[in-house]
Amino acid sequence: MNAFPDFWLSSGHHLLDRNDDGRLCVTGDFLKAYLARPELVPPEEACSKERELHGALLEDPWRAVTAAEIARIQDADARENWGVMIGWRDHLAGFDTIEAAYLDIARRPHTFPQMFIGHLVQTILRNVLNECEDVFVLRAAEMFFRPQRITVEDGNVLATDLEVAERHGDRHESPLLAWLGLPTTSGVDVISESSSTRYWSRSDHFDMALNLTPGQQGLAALGKVIARWVSHLLGVEVTVEPLAELQEAVLTWYVGLDSGATRLADALWNNEEIDETLQGKLISLYRLRFLDPADVIEKTRGEPVYLMLAMGDDEIIRLKPQNLVTGLPLSQSEKVN
Repeated sequence: MNAFPDFWLSSGHHLLDRNDDGRLCVTGDFLKAYLARPELVPPEEACSKERELHGALLEDPWRAVTAAEIARIQDADARENWGVMIGWRDHLAGFDTIEAAYLDIARRPHTFPQMFIGHLVQTILRNVLNECEDVFVLRAAEMFFRPQRITVEDGNVLATDLEVAERHGDRHESPLLAWLGLPTTSGVDVISESSSTRYWSRSDHFDMALNLTPGQQGLAALGKVIARWVSHLLGVEVTVEPLAELQEAVLTWYVGLDSGATRLADALWNNEEIDETLQGKLISLYRLRFLDPADVIEKTRGEPVYLMLAMGDDEIIRLKPQNLVTGLPLSQSEKVN
């Protein structure tokens, strides 16, 4: 039993089983939680066929559902939602573990909603970080499954959950303007040593900002999440170190942690000139090293991998954890099944 409070109840981790390797196995109760989503709970005006399907799946979430059953639902939006849900359920059911189901999504084209994929990432991370007591690491892990708005306060680069920022109407100054030396103001509640204990009761609200300024705890915490993600999913041990300057990197191999970072890294790789605006979008740079050289392809053995994280033109970070699955120079896909 954990000696510290639970967190991320919204992941549904308590509804899952775990195999001998500590990986997550789908249960009927986990699937029933999807049936409670507002997109799937039949409204008052729903037709009888939709109500019958919803009720039948509550009784047996593994029940086979044919395309003809879904086609008999009168509302077009409901038909689409049910088609997505059954496809998602069948995908999860096709693998022994949630981790394996996610790895397949990361490696092959799929059309599942990002909301579902993000929930899977959250669930896996909840398992990975089950015994973690460092709330800075937990808050940094939120970046893997929830987009972040980047703002600046008193020279500090802050990541605030995008949904929370929009709901609260936060309108902070552009970090690019701040980078150019213009004054900024905001009222973000930033996680700190003094406020860290409040994270446990607020973890499912996602309403504490993280300081991503170089030298602060946020970037180091995100590096720890990356290392644990790689270890759990791919079975290789790595160290991930934040770097202060782009000049420290000689790119033998690199991974962009989002689309903006990938564009920036590609430009550096191709020796293109990087203007100040593009460079100003870089949020963090990491040096990843493999503890066992045999884990990587021969031509990169002994060389670090550089990871980049950047905000988009809209000053939002949309971290892509799947890039860590597909982008590292591994000698094999993963050591664990």
